Amino acid sequence: MKQIDRLRSLGLFDARVPRYTSYPTAPVFTPQVGATDQAQALAALDPDVPVSVYIHIPFCERLCWFCACRTQGTQTLAPVESYIGTLEQELALLKDTLPPGLRMGRMHWGGGTPTILPPALIHRLAQAVKAVIPPTEDCEFSVEIDPTMVDRAKIAALAAEGMNRASIGIQDFDPVVQEAIGRLQPFDVTRACVEDLRAAGIRSLNADLVYGLPHQDAARLNDTVAKVLELAPDRIALFGYAHVPWMSKRQKLIDEATLPHEVERYQLAELAARRFAEAGFDSIGIDHFARPDDGLALAARTGHLRRNFQGYVDDRCATLIGLGASSISRLPTGFVQNAPATPAYVQRIEAGDLAGARGHLMTGDDLLRARAIEMIMCDFRLDLDALREEFGPEADGLRVEMTRAAERFGDLVTLGDDTLAIPPEGRALTRMVARLFDGYTPDGARYSQAS
Repeated sequence: MKQIDRLRSLGLFDARVPRYTSYPTAPVFTPQVGATDQAQALAALDPDVPVSVYIHIPFCERLCWFCACRTQGTQTLAPVESYIGTLEQELALLKDTLPPGLRMGRMHWGGGTPTILPPALIHRLAQAVKAVIPPTEDCEFSVEIDPTMVDRAKIAALAAEGMNRASIGIQDFDPVVQEAIGRLQPFDVTRACVEDLRAAGIRSLNADLVYGLPHQDAARLNDTVAKVLELAPDRIALFGYAHVPWMSKRQKLIDEATLPHEVERYQLAELAARRFAEAGFDSIGIDHFARPDDGLALAARTGHLRRNFQGYVDDRCATLIGLGASSISRLPTGFVQNAPATPAYVQRIEAGDLAGARGHLMTGDDLLRARAIEMIMCDFRLDLDALREEFGPEADGLRVEMTRAAERFGDLVTLGDDTLAIPPEGRALTRMVARLFDGYTPDGARYSQAS
């Protein structure tokens, strides 16, 4: 309890801070940056440097109540097929914009539910992307999988198109918790999905879990962790549930009285982390775990771990091209987000324009702070020597924030001559430490719990 009391006194259980999957964070984006900036940055890309591609599929047959992603429900394939047609139009616009010879080092399909696509649409979309941005020989193609919305034919189609990593949505296996979040997913169905993926030759499986869900307690989460370990995933993401009903109206269906309190949330996360460590997983950043021979663990050990909208990644591509409604591109000049609402996205593409609707152009100070925050989030260590090599003497300007962190968090951070480190006992505070290096305080921004 001493540790919990210390964390409470430092404000962990009251803090609301960004997750820092980007810097600056999305509330900083403005409509003054859009399709014109997007086109200029895409046209200026170096064709010899591979890029990552993200494709957003915003459709689900069921809308899980806990989810805050940009999604919409559908019971027919008609809007899905129409949307694929719009993606093909967006790809045609990209082809006219990108420099010839550009190649794709990573591709990720997210949503929504990408596995809502039948085999024919899987082939159609994958081939349309590869026709515009051909994959490199070692391209990683990952897909978010809903075990209740996939079968062997869909898995075979994805594997045939090059999928070699699958991210399996689980959240929690307890039926009471599942009922409370509107996501019924039996363990047997999930296990059959995993077996089919392995049989199809998928070499890397990621399991996505969520702590802090309604009715979740130590016994229920412990049972879920045991079942997850039976599935033998290569990576695990353990996300804290973000209750943001002002942003995601479906979350109003969740009874707030059934949510674990802040200290209980922290204890649930600690329980799961301890179980994964005992099972031989390396702890990666603040909420991921990986087997020691997995690429994510290797990236963490060698200083190549990165953080983006998908969480922690070992992706070394500096540019991320986002396709589809609400997707965000990370370009050399900054960030550009496509129109978030599907109708607005479709309207822009059908008008013959790229879909960028808001964004942020990076300044030199932004780039410096972005890398510093990424160091803190990925390595639990800020290294001024490394920052000077990349940004010059301007990096020394961060000493003010480093000193402030030491004053604010005491011995839960370690301040050296040119370093700031967060020891294991202070890592629950990582997002709060990163927040001290954030140069923006956007009006009206509301973030998720730090714990």
